[in-house]
Amino acid sequence: MSGVVRDQDVDIDLGQLARAVWARRLRILTITLVAGGVAFAGAKLISPQYRSETRILIEPRAPAFASTQQVNDAGAGPLMDELNIASQVQLLQSADLLKKVINDLKLYDLPEFDDAANGSAMNSILVKLHLKKNPMENPPEERVIDAFVERLQVYQVPGSRVIGINFTSKDPKLAAAIPNALANVYLSTQSGAKLDSNSEATRWLEPEIENLRQRVSEAEKKVAEYRTTHGLLQTNGTTTFPAQQLNDISAELTRVRGDKANAEARAQAVRNALSSGEASDTLPDIMSSQAIQRLKATESGLQSQISDLQTSLLNSHPRLKSLRAQLSDIRGQIRQETQKILASIENEAKVADLRASELERQKDTVQANSARAGEDEVGLNALEREANAQRQLLETYLVRYREAASRADSNSSPADARIVSRAIEPVDPYFPKVVPIVVVAAVATLILSAIVTMLAELFSGRALRPVDASRDTIEAETVAEEKDVPQAAVAIAAVRRPVQPSMLAVVTDDDGTDEVDDVEAAEEVPEDDNEFSIASVADYLADSRAPLAIAISPTGDNGSAATVSLTRMLADAGRRVVLIDMTGSGYPTELMAEDQSALGVTDLLCGEAAFGDTIHGDRLSDAHLIPQGQSDARRAMRGVDRLSLLLDALAAAYDLVVVECGAADVAGVSRLTRSRDVEIILSLPQLEETIFVALMTEFQAAGYERVVLMSGGQADEQEIGQAA
Repeated sequence: MSGVVRDQDVDIDLGQLARAVWARRLRILTITLVAGGVAFAGAKLISPQYRSETRILIEPRAPAFASTQQVNDAGAGPLMDELNIASQVQLLQSADLLKKVINDLKLYDLPEFDDAANGSAMNSILVKLHLKKNPMENPPEERVIDAFVERLQVYQVPGSRVIGINFTSKDPKLAAAIPNALANVYLSTQSGAKLDSNSEATRWLEPEIENLRQRVSEAEKKVAEYRTTHGLLQTNGTTTFPAQQLNDISAELTRVRGDKANAEARAQAVRNALSSGEASDTLPDIMSSQAIQRLKATESGLQSQISDLQTSLLNSHPRLKSLRAQLSDIRGQIRQETQKILASIENEAKVADLRASELERQKDTVQANSARAGEDEVGLNALEREANAQRQLLETYLVRYREAASRADSNSSPADARIVSRAIEPVDPYFPKVVPIVVVAAVATLILSAIVTMLAELFSGRALRPVDASRDTIEAETVAEEKDVPQAAVAIAAVRRPVQPSMLAVVTDDDGTDEVDDVEAAEEVPEDDNEFSIASVADYLADSRAPLAIAISPTGDNGSAATVSLTRMLADAGRRVVLIDMTGSGYPTELMAEDQSALGVTDLLCGEAAFGDTIHGDRLSDAHLIPQGQSDARRAMRGVDRLSLLLDALAAAYDLVVVECGAADVAGVSRLTRSRDVEIILSLPQLEETIFVALMTEFQAAGYERVVLMSGGQADEQEIGQAA
């Protein structure tokens, strides 16, 4: 590549690509114009194709004289089914319909439908090389059908029962005539099919109806003979004679028993009146007797005379004695008449009793006859069911026969479809569309030419440029100012050799010592006046939504304390955050862990602890901690490459994973991540101007562009005090 060293990071120079395209603009425009001219010439050389369309609506149709019931029956058929519409689409493309249209319009005489007869030289060469089948081997009719089918399109209009028939031809008149002819042949075929079905129905129904008439006559004759033989004559059309007779006798017996009970009750009332000596003139039977009424009138007159004479005559007077004798005789006659009435009532009861006995005997006889008649009715019912079934079938056949016979005429059986739109002769060709073809060809050529030019620039190396760290830093600061991002997010940091080695340094430097003295906390700086404060870094991490943040503390434990404060601040803000202690001193573990001997990252890397056993809660916040652990750091760091898998798993479970590496260098940090898409936090409680350039150069060279500076000592002293 031009100007690019091998294995050096490069960027694509978009400006160079644009300049290269602009420099070759005349060539690109020339190629575009040539392509447009070729497309225009080709479109003009292509024979124009015309297309026209006929539309058919599939619906049930009945003759005008059809009854309402027939129309409803026709509308209840399967014509609304989607499968039926699809079947009609296939029927319109059947070979029989196409052959009829071809013969009616004599399409076999047109060269358009038989290109094989006037084959080109290229086709002849392909046929001789056996790369293409000789079309002349097919019969002329099949060749015409093949050409016809290629130009024909039959489809169902979505969401409707309308079928469209498209046809494409070089002749606009033919493009309109063929769809109309195909629609007419289809309707004629459908109507003819209905006529054929009606004719076949009448031919089949005639002998069946005659046979059914004979069977119905025989069945009815058997029913009449069975009734006569077994005495099952009907009285009112539904009841047989024995059953009717039994009903009449039962009704009469009930009436007679009622009369008997009534007569016995009347006689008992008369007896009671006679035995008790009470007046019997209140009884209905006695009061209704004319003789009793006359005697009562005479008795009343004699009683009146005796009452009148007692006022003027003595009781021993012959006149009074004579009247009293007459009164006594009249009362005796009344008693005699009452006895006669009682005897008459008793006779009525006896007659009713005799009548009831006679009716009981008759009932038993008729009941026995009725039982036998019920047994005989079983066979009669079977014969009647057979006769009714034959009669109903005969009536159904007669109705169908009349319907089929009434539709024997062609006008009485219209096809279940009608033409809703006929094809008209098109004016403009369907293909080719000259303007769209030219525009598409020109635009495509223009784009392809520009792409080829840019690819040539890329492959030549002229559009590639090496990455300039200082320029990238300036661009990052510019973007930060434009977007109003805190300057803590800008890549400004410094590298200083660690006061106390990190666990990562154990891998790269085997001669390093494992124990150093603690460094005092940095000088307190008010966070409100420090734009690189812990709070600013926490806000930046919350806004960036970064899954992983690696904290480096070049000054030792005071920087680690600031990282602990940052982690707790993020947890208090509602973020799910976990801190991994990768320092050499284990100072974050001392600040956060309840148990200083808890299992941690070294135990996990040595295989001496399970993953879930190494995660512990912070004693002062909702943050989680993976401590340093109790295993040997040198042996654990031999598997440091597995830490990337651990970080991926934690990033899926937490909002942010913070790795406190202590005084680590860039080489050690690079082994933790698979990509450079991480946040690097430089925890420097005391900001020194001299280390900025060194830090920026080291991290930019390693590919880390998002480096966050965190400065300020108030939180560090608080954390150290809490740990103490």
